[in-house]
Amino acid sequence: MSTATPPITVPTLARKKSKGEKITMLTAYDYPTALLVDRAGIDVVLVGDSLVMEELGYDSTIPGTMEMMLHHIKAVRKGVTRAMVLGDMPFLAYQVNADEAVRNAGRLLQEGGANAVKLEGGEAIAPTIRRIVDAGIPVVGHIGFTPQSVNQIGLQKQGKTVEGAEQVLRDARAVQEAGAFAVVLELIPEELAARITAELGIITIGIGAGPGCDGQVLVTSDLLGMRPERAAFKHVKQYAQIGSEIERALNAYREDVEAGRFP
Repeated sequence: MSTATPPITVPTLARKKSKGEKITMLTAYDYPTALLVDRAGIDVVLVGDSLVMEELGYDSTIPGTMEMMLHHIKAVRKGVTRAMVLGDMPFLAYQVNADEAVRNAGRLLQEGGANAVKLEGGEAIAPTIRRIVDAGIPVVGHIGFTPQSVNQIGLQKQGKTVEGAEQVLRDARAVQEAGAFAVVLELIPEELAARITAELGIITIGIGAGPGCDGQVLVTSDLLGMRPERAAFKHVKQYAQIGSEIERALNAYREDVEAGRFP
């Protein structure tokens, strides 16, 4: 009988929430990182559209395309055997109409190998979430600060006013009612995130939303200190300084070649 750890599924995560066990999520955009994240026992590997900024150098997620997402999801899928692979739906992959949204969500599973999809928005996007769920595709919502809406809402915390908090609450309820099994809460007040987590039956994953959520997500390159300037982000904890170590090794190689010490 095999002793391999069974893969993480929607029911697996739901059981963790019911038991009060915290859920872990990290990003990966390539095969080597996916291998490491999966081996570390992380529950969910998010192939976020943040790859457009982190890997491709753009200043927002807006330029992301389905082709970009599929390319990276396929690579991550090859490196993951246990974790759930969650694929982000990029800008305009789901906003045009529900039929196109279902088709694109299906592509992330059928062509990319994702186990579930994530899309941004609350009340306004809830009917689309329902259509995708009805097609048999697990969905994670994303409310609060939504990066694809940066040109509309700016780079700022959401839900800080009474009206803003009520809107985030309505968005959370709408995402749950539409059939999503989880929702990412990004850059909202800790008290609001804790209230949503207590009220909802679905899983909440926080990023910059405090410890009251059912789980947490970080961009792996931030966690590893690949870009030291990102340490200023209050919600980021750098567990290593891999960026500076890589830079040291690269400089050592250059110096050895220039000095004739290598090969």
